[in-house]
Order: sequence, then C-alpha cells, then structure tokens
Amino acid sequence: MPLYEHVLIARQDLSNTQAEGLIEHFSTVLADNGGKVVDHEYWGVRTLAYKINKNRKGHYAFLRTESPSAAVQEMERLARLHDDVMRVMTIRVDEHQEGPSVQMQKREERGDRRERRERN
Repeated sequence: MPLYEHVLIARQDLSNTQAEGLIEHFSTVLADNGGKVVDHEYWGVRTLAYKINKNRKGHYAFLRTESPSAAVQEMERLARLHDDVMRVMTIRVDEHQEGPSVQMQKREERGDRRERRERN
C-alpha cells in the first residue's frame, strides 16, 4: 500500500484538544476507507508565513499514513469542506522515517546543517 505524509493547518482559535480531535477525526476517515495512520504528531500553534483567511497563526498536525489513494482523496475532500481546516498538504513517500519529524527534534539533534561562516 502507498505511504503518505500529511500536514494539516487548523484555525488558531481552536483549543489544543479540538485540534487534536481533528487528527482523530481524519484518522477515522482513513481507517473507514481501508487505510491506517502509522504515526501522528501535534506540532502546536505556529506563525504562518502569510495570512490565510485573516489568520496569522494555526494549529499544525502531521500524519504518517499507509492508505490507498481513494482513502487519501476522501480525507482531502472532507478536509477542504471542514470549516476548521485552513490547509492540507499530502506527499507520497517511498518510506517513513523512524523517530520524530524534523519539526519535533531539538535544534542540537538536527545536525545536518553546515556551520555558519564568519564574515571578515
């Protein structure tokens, strides 16, 4: 079955429990259509790069799924119709990475960045 990663952005005026409830809601939508959620993370409230529907911040959620394409299409369709969801991004991946996503790792643990050069 294909592997996907989804990022959902919900309105900033929701509570944390309501935002996490959206994760559960879309997880059940995927499960009802033959898919399963491998892992999910709640990233919290973050500032958006630009305003979306007059909102400057949003609740971010991340899902790793193993689902048929029909289940993903249904989840995206319902997310577009849901009033609390501002954006959804879905990416098909070859394999899921182990451990927490880059957003959840501490800055020291990321490592892969080059050292900043000092200007003379």
